Amino acid sequence: MGMAMFFSFLSFVFYIGAFVISIYCLVLFIKLARRGIRALDLYIQEKENGIE
Repeated sequence: MGMAMFFSFLSFVFYIGAFVISIYCLVLFIKLARRGIRALDLYIQEKENGIE
């Protein structure tokens, strides 16, 4: 029983770690998307004002 409990705990730790990493990747992706949108807005603004 001791070994099965150890592997069950190890599996639980692995799933928690994967969950934390996925949340971190989601946050990084959102930051990247916001930066891309801001760059696109600046590009459109420059083109509308005729600045080249």
